[in-house]
Amino acid sequence: MNCFCSCFAAVAGAAGPRRAPRDPAGAAACAGPGAGPGGCAGGRNAAPEPLPTRPLVPQGVTRLLLTRIPFFKEVIVSSFTCGSCAWANTEIQSAGRIQEQGVRYTLSVTSRQDMNREVVKTDCATARIPELDFEIPAFSQKGVLTTIEGIIDRAVAGLEQDQPVRRVREVASKIDEFIGKLKQLKEVHSPFTFIIDDPSGNSFVENPRAPQKDDALVVTRYRRSPQQAAMLGLEGEEVGEKPDDAAEDLQNEVLQFDTNCPECNAPANTNMKLVQIPHFKEVIIMATNCDSCGHRTNEVKSGGAIEPQGTRITLHVTDPSDMTRDILKSETCSVEIPELEFELGMGALGGKFTTLEGLLKDIRDLVERNPFTLGDSSTPSRTGKLQEFIGKLQEIIEGKAKAHLVLDDPAGNSYLQNVYAPEEDPELRVERYERSFEQNEDLGLNDMKTEGYEAGGASAR
Repeated sequence: MNCFCSCFAAVAGAAGPRRAPRDPAGAAACAGPGAGPGGCAGGRNAAPEPLPTRPLVPQGVTRLLLTRIPFFKEVIVSSFTCGSCAWANTEIQSAGRIQEQGVRYTLSVTSRQDMNREVVKTDCATARIPELDFEIPAFSQKGVLTTIEGIIDRAVAGLEQDQPVRRVREVASKIDEFIGKLKQLKEVHSPFTFIIDDPSGNSFVENPRAPQKDDALVVTRYRRSPQQAAMLGLEGEEVGEKPDDAAEDLQNEVLQFDTNCPECNAPANTNMKLVQIPHFKEVIIMATNCDSCGHRTNEVKSGGAIEPQGTRITLHVTDPSDMTRDILKSETCSVEIPELEFELGMGALGGKFTTLEGLLKDIRDLVERNPFTLGDSSTPSRTGKLQEFIGKLQEIIEGKAKAHLVLDDPAGNSYLQNVYAPEEDPELRVERYERSFEQNEDLGLNDMKTEGYEAGGASAR
């Protein structure tokens, strides 16, 4: 790499034009009695005129280092040195992408040890010292890996650079006074505040007590404004547009986290999404797919609290179209089909968000997979009854038989679609009831105290 320091001008001035090398054969042919210093005095064997050449440019060395800062992230440190004039320069660049949120570090500097804290300041970060009303704007300096003292020294060097020119104009006295205040900060005679605000989220201030909390350091993460996103070259929100609500962002986003397959215990991914059910409430749908064994499962959790009353939903299935109704069965809901004398207790099948046909098929598969009812250990009479039950259940699924389906959820978090909504459904009945003591016990509500618990705890002590 070429060195662009003062040694370039010195070498460029000392270097003069050089003659182009002559062909040895031509030089020997021109060596005669009338030849001048540059070859023949004239004729076709005359030496060419001197050609201007590029001056010799000193070369330097740039070193790149990919390193990781503890409790932070990876960065690229570049260092350039010139062997001719000993000029050196260091810069830092983030090795990662722009973060989802901006970050603001606020440090209360109270001792000389605080001046030695490592600081990563990217080129888009702003550094401020409110006590002096001092600010280093974004993109005014290259990214740097240094200390707080190093940032102050760099600011002082930048201010002192043009002081001789300012003295001619008699405007240097106030800057000299400010430089003196900056130098006094390094002695920490009085506490001051150091703030780094980076909308890219890639700046960093060391916590010497990590992983424990540092009371002197406050880290705040925030959502970038449209102006900050535009400054970083991101396609942000339009200026003046109100930011979306956090709940809306969650509804439009599918979250993914790592887990283990319940069948083969291999690593798998679980997708989670918040869904708003019309005329009901929000629920959380979780689906797990295993690439190793192909196992797939889904589960539904209520996105709200336990309702004050329980809910009993009764549907009279009279038409095959009823099989397409959406149904939410929470993990606390029991299912009953009186015509088949069948009841599925709460907790069986877990939480599900499916259709009525999907729920009945899950019940059929649950019965068919039970080795103690249809396996070698079952008796012929029991096998016959279960085969008869599966046949009747299949008739209901195919719409050939009418039946009643009862969903009883003491937590009140189950739902069955009303196809006539917002009008009343003649085949659907929803009842609210007060929970019994046993039901509250199953839900863990009897031991839960939500009012006056502070006073009760104080009197117990």
